Amino acid sequence: MSLLVGVAGTLLAVAATPYLAFLGLYAWLRPTGSPAEKSEAEPPVSIVLPTYNESRIVKAKLDDLLALDYPMEKVEIVVVDSSTDDTREIIREYFSELGAPELTLIEEDERRGLAPALNEAYEAAEREMVVKTDCDSKLPPDVLREAAANLADPDVDAVTGRNVEVLGGSRVESGYRGVQSHIQQLESHLDSTLIFHGPFSAFENDALLPIDPNSLADDTELALKIRRQGGRVIFDPAVQYKEASHSEFVKRRKQKDRRAMGLIRLLVQHRDAIGRHGKYGKLVLPFNWWFMIVSPWLLTVTMILGTIGVITQFGALGLALPGGVGLFTYLGQRDLLGPVQVLYSLFDTQVSLLRAGIDLLRGKGDGTWEADAELREVYE
Repeated sequence: MSLLVGVAGTLLAVAATPYLAFLGLYAWLRPTGSPAEKSEAEPPVSIVLPTYNESRIVKAKLDDLLALDYPMEKVEIVVVDSSTDDTREIIREYFSELGAPELTLIEEDERRGLAPALNEAYEAAEREMVVKTDCDSKLPPDVLREAAANLADPDVDAVTGRNVEVLGGSRVESGYRGVQSHIQQLESHLDSTLIFHGPFSAFENDALLPIDPNSLADDTELALKIRRQGGRVIFDPAVQYKEASHSEFVKRRKQKDRRAMGLIRLLVQHRDAIGRHGKYGKLVLPFNWWFMIVSPWLLTVTMILGTIGVITQFGALGLALPGGVGLFTYLGQRDLLGPVQVLYSLFDTQVSLLRAGIDLLRGKGDGTWEADAELREVYE
């Protein structure tokens, strides 16, 4: 066996060790449900909805919100809009004949990015429980009650939930979200989870903090800051939503790479939290550092050394290794791997994290976003 093949094998074993440790911890603790002491509650709610050129879908989103199983007289909807189309006119007309819920419409003539818009909306939100949701997501009727039941626990300051259906039918994204749900459930039972989700996250109003105006991971940043000030932020699989996602490889890159960029940058900015804040800093953050920052580069080096090693040792036969990876990618991006499709979902995420890391090193990334016409079609 060549030296390069041996080094590649060693690096692969090193890369896999934290994942095996996670699986062992998960098997030992067997976390289920929410770690909160849930109880029925019906607090006043502010629902924050950022919009940008959502004229095609905003009425459907408002219909979705009004269909929630919650007394609408206890709800205010805070829309922060920077659109250049007729989104805000549609919103005004929608609420013109409604007695409830109450509408607070923040109109931005200059587009500043999502994080500054959310900071203004959170400041305007007056109710006890503050919910943030995206325009291209769908919510089940019980989602506010499930969130309120978690926040009724005085030790819980924020809760996020699970994507139960990827609109558009992407098995790639669905597989990854399934794995992510298990990770977040374990994190929440250990202490707190890291990632919060734009389609639905709920916060205690008095726990809200300003987020970085340049943030690319605004929901997760807010949750991380709440945990750093002593609060607990958790994942509950009973809090559910649906979100649209691309399945095709190239189209999925823009959506996933931007998210990955924001998470990596956030971890680096808060690297001083490692080792602090209980098990959050000792287990949750180190695992996410490994998964999002270390592992993508380590696996890339492993692949390069392994390919060079097998070609050096076996000649043309060694091309079977990159050829196998290429076939795996080809079948995976077309959702054709059957029971091992979930492995491709993880591989796909590592690709996004590597690309995002490279883009950050090149100084790319800003806080603005564009409405994706194809995803809007999926939502409709």
